[in-house]
Amino acid sequence: MEDLCVHTIRTLSMDAVQKANSGHPGMPMGMADAAFVLFTRHLKFNPSNPHWFDRDRFILSAGHGSMLLYSLLHLTGYNISIDDLKSFRQWGSITPGHPEVGHTPGVETTTGPLGQGFANGVGFAIAEAHLAAVFNTPEHKVVNHFTYAIVSDGDLMEGVSHEAASMAGHMKLGKLIYLYDDNKISIDGSTDLAFTEDVLKRFESYGWHVQRVDGHNREEVDRAIIEAKGVSDRPSLISCRTHIGFGSPNKQDSASSHGSPLGDEEIRKTKLNYGWDPDATFLVPDDVSSWYSKFKTSGATVEADWNNLVTEYDRIQPSKSLEFRRVQSGILPDNWLKEVPMFAPDPKGMATRKASGLVLNALASKIPNMIGGSADLAGSNNTWIDEAPVFQSGSYAGRNFHFGVREHAMGSALNGLALHGGVIPYGGTFLVFSDYCRPAIRIAALSKIPSIFVFTHDSIGLGEDGPTHQPVEHLAALRSMHNCHVWRPCDANETAAAWVAALERNDGPSLLVLTRQNLPVLAKTADHTDVLRGGYVVSSEKGDKPDAILMSTGSEVHIALQAQYQLWDVGVDARVVSLPSIEVFRNQDEDYKNSIIPAGVKNRVAIEAAAPYGWHEWVGDQGKIIAIHGYGASAPSETIYEKYGLTASAVVNAVKQG
Repeated sequence: MEDLCVHTIRTLSMDAVQKANSGHPGMPMGMADAAFVLFTRHLKFNPSNPHWFDRDRFILSAGHGSMLLYSLLHLTGYNISIDDLKSFRQWGSITPGHPEVGHTPGVETTTGPLGQGFANGVGFAIAEAHLAAVFNTPEHKVVNHFTYAIVSDGDLMEGVSHEAASMAGHMKLGKLIYLYDDNKISIDGSTDLAFTEDVLKRFESYGWHVQRVDGHNREEVDRAIIEAKGVSDRPSLISCRTHIGFGSPNKQDSASSHGSPLGDEEIRKTKLNYGWDPDATFLVPDDVSSWYSKFKTSGATVEADWNNLVTEYDRIQPSKSLEFRRVQSGILPDNWLKEVPMFAPDPKGMATRKASGLVLNALASKIPNMIGGSADLAGSNNTWIDEAPVFQSGSYAGRNFHFGVREHAMGSALNGLALHGGVIPYGGTFLVFSDYCRPAIRIAALSKIPSIFVFTHDSIGLGEDGPTHQPVEHLAALRSMHNCHVWRPCDANETAAAWVAALERNDGPSLLVLTRQNLPVLAKTADHTDVLRGGYVVSSEKGDKPDAILMSTGSEVHIALQAQYQLWDVGVDARVVSLPSIEVFRNQDEDYKNSIIPAGVKNRVAIEAAAPYGWHEWVGDQGKIIAIHGYGASAPSETIYEKYGLTASAVVNAVKQG
């Protein structure tokens, strides 16, 4: 019976890829045995409620093998029909080429870029460990689940998996178990062409528990998972030696089965090898349907048992339970906005990174499920929650994280934390190193994951460290990502508003871009109503209509304000517009945008200490952009601004030429 159930996974995968004339059949055929064991003997889930909070999380990090997951989800009772499988990779289907969270029931995270799912899983496991430490009692383990993944050679080659594995081993995340599809084939051919290290020794050095099994021997796989679940102080990697394209007479163990359909004739021969009807497509035998149908009932029972446990928890631990239910729901505490600090006008001011730290600590005192840290830059990023312990082995209730110099893994782990639910994660580094976070940011934007990134040292204003640390093209690059909200505040109050926007957002990432240098605190910014619209008039013209519009973000808003005063002196009535989040401003209605940047005013100047890309949308075909063309320099920030022409006098001259 189990052979029949496993062959059904294989044949559904082959047929879907063949019908789409696109996809990866070999991996689902090779890992069907191991995945079957995991889903049917170990994974805790309820197909009728894919979002049940205490379910085990399963990640197909080898997302190219998505038909393995879709077949299992269909067979075990998730709301994925046989017609959905037939629509694999087609327009409007819920079975896209690579798994997408929020798109397909039962998919926990978006995978495809190799290594991302691996690192997401570390975030899932961190969230489980933290919430268990905060909420569990000896009698009521209301948070008690595992994070599993299937990972590939490609995942383990990508650098992000090295960082994430190192981090997981250091944290001793014992409820993290990965099955490694060791099929020794990649797109170019044998993995020996480029990948000859001893993977298990590598993971042992990271502090993982490792095992090697025959991936087609279901009893061996079962025993290995049981052993891994019993190891509480180390994450586990189970190397499953498999044959890609298992059962295909001519394509087993070959790269040709990796990323291309097998072909009709080869599928017929393979089905005959399985004892299958060679002419049947998308066949699910009645006995197989009946066998898999039990998981709907057993899943509902497991969730009902947990609900009863939580009901008892409500009675015995009422205050804890109230908070537990709040964090599950994703709702922020009542009156949390009252904790947002307001900063008085101050010509000396403070760096927005410092203001961010003050805001973070004020809000964290009211929102206890805010957790995060930085990539070895906590003191510079101001991402430390004062008086809170560190998350580490033996202290998983800690809220501060030492991610180490691992920006890749930090960003991807943040996504896993946010997707798990129950926590509000943030992570920090310098803006120039956002390049190392870009894959995770893009996945967060694509998948509507509300991760929060704190990027400090935002421009040439950081000074003497020079062009290796001075971001120039980064703002334009990050703003170019659809659904990514970049906030570059001009002072402490805009910084507070940016944190409010980030915490209230639930449909994508927020990036706070902050200065190293002090910026004056303005009176106008204390009212967050306009700031939260992404753009507003920070200093109005004196008359009824402006002669010119000066627009900017961050530290350069203050240059625009200086230019405004100088223009007034020569009879030019200028308006200054602050655009802390161009993406949010772009989403406002046309009437509001036109009230801030009137279409009839053509004399416009934008100023930003970054590449000019993107500003043409706002200055129009007659406006001017004062920006950076180059990569910065090593010198005091005041000198660099002057040498690059980022000055009030340059703005005044641009307006006069307009």
